[in-house]
Amino acid sequence: MPRSKKKAIISGKAPKAVGPYSQAVVFGDLVFVSGQIPLSAESGLLLKGDICESLRIVLKNTDEILKTAGSSLENILKVTVYITDISLFSELNDEYAKHFREPYPAREVIQVSSLPKGANVEISVIAHL
Repeated sequence: MPRSKKKAIISGKAPKAVGPYSQAVVFGDLVFVSGQIPLSAESGLLLKGDICESLRIVLKNTDEILKTAGSSLENILKVTVYITDISLFSELNDEYAKHFREPYPAREVIQVSSLPKGANVEISVIAHL
């Protein structure tokens, strides 16, 4: 049986990678989306806002990457959330619930001391095609 090959995904509707990595990689029927912070897809600049606004931007960019791969937010299996202030957990949950339906993806939320470019949230996901 031939082995699946990985394929890099590059969406022109999401911010370019800020380092030596792909926006996402498809392997078999899975899509692994690299960590996304609230960057403007057009300028690549950090869009400052509260945790809810930042989450909306991150999920919009993530959705664009998933669409390029042939998937969508509805196909997300696993979400990893990094935030710089765990006291915003409740606000994060309220906004998060507006973007996902049951059965919700598996998820963890981890507080970190800082994120690239001074972002307040970073999210990576695994989805299926």
